[in-house]
Amino acid sequence: MSGLESFETWTDRKRRDAQWERLSSRLPELRDNNPFYRAKLSARASGLRDLPLTTKVELSEDQAAHPPFGSNLTYPLERYVRLHQTSGTTGQPLRILDTAESWEWWRECWQSVYRAAGVTAADRIFFAFSFGPFVGFWSAFGGAERLGALCLTGGAMTTTERVAAIMAPEAPVLMSTPTYALRLADAAREEGIDLARSALRVSIHAGEPGASIPSTRDRIERELGVEAFDHTGATEVGAHGFSCSARDGVHINESEFIAEVIDTSGEARDEGDGELVLTNLGRWGAPVIRYRTGDRVQAVRGTCSCGRTLVKLRGGIAGRVDDMVTVRGVNVFPSAIEAIVRRFDEVGEYRVELARVREMDELRCILEAPAEVALRVGEAIHREVGIRCLVDAVSPGTLPRFEMKARRFSKTNV
Repeated sequence: MSGLESFETWTDRKRRDAQWERLSSRLPELRDNNPFYRAKLSARASGLRDLPLTTKVELSEDQAAHPPFGSNLTYPLERYVRLHQTSGTTGQPLRILDTAESWEWWRECWQSVYRAAGVTAADRIFFAFSFGPFVGFWSAFGGAERLGALCLTGGAMTTTERVAAIMAPEAPVLMSTPTYALRLADAAREEGIDLARSALRVSIHAGEPGASIPSTRDRIERELGVEAFDHTGATEVGAHGFSCSARDGVHINESEFIAEVIDTSGEARDEGDGELVLTNLGRWGAPVIRYRTGDRVQAVRGTCSCGRTLVKLRGGIAGRVDDMVTVRGVNVFPSAIEAIVRRFDEVGEYRVELARVREMDELRCILEAPAEVALRVGEAIHREVGIRCLVDAVSPGTLPRFEMKARRFSKTNV
């Protein structure tokens, strides 16, 4: 199919052969020079599944034992040029180093994301991002530079200032979390600006599953006048996924990442439901091999309507494996609640709480919305998720706003 890179239409055999050839050629270097993987890798591995899994707990414990950067370093410190760290959402932040070569690899990974979203060198891209130590959109910014697009930084700005910065140079592309895209729309309305009538054409989102949740994506598109695309990545792993024209999930860039799924039996497969496992193939200074991401996915293979044969995470990332809660026998991901809440335009911000009440788990949803809307949301949750949820209405502006990853879900004991 025209417009696609050759790797995007690989057969399964071509994919497996190319990935193993690239990975196996670097294993001797890791055994010789990388202390972390020297202790993990066997010289007898003849295939991917012979290699051990890697977990975040291992990386965290290694970094605590070998501060400040851990022992997952293949080269002397003088080779490394960038330091980023994880967001700390699931524990103590990890510090991750990149060499000049691996940072260029990050930039190259973003070319697939931009190409799938129709972003070109002629575009101006606004990055609604604080540019702190979290890798966030730093790599997206570097990838946009490599693309040749005009990069507009939104660091150290208020939300109102960012709206003005989008409008003044007529930026057609927005990079932000899904939550912050809707916050920008709210701030614009307060200033009498309709972003749906601006030059914005495309938005690319990361950090949350929202851009793969149809109701959230639809709301972003209505309020900003864009076509919204999802992107998945992780500081430890790299920029690995993007949504295509079908926008019913996220493809993994299988020229740079090997994707597996661990099912409930603990077996690793090429597709199916379970935890996403990734191996990066270009970050040899601080690699991760068969890394358990903690993301719950439904991976499917076959030819997509866009023409790609890359594995697709149907519906994007459903949520963190440890985010799933069981309420009266029903398994619930926070993304399932968001899918319902975002269908109601009257709802501003929201929050979900899981409380232990008299030995029973109860779900409570707090909405910035009129009371009658809260009642309708509760009815929808009961009808579609199968649980009764206490839904409270609060005044607009009551709940916190988020620029990066939104933290709307919490667990409490009563």
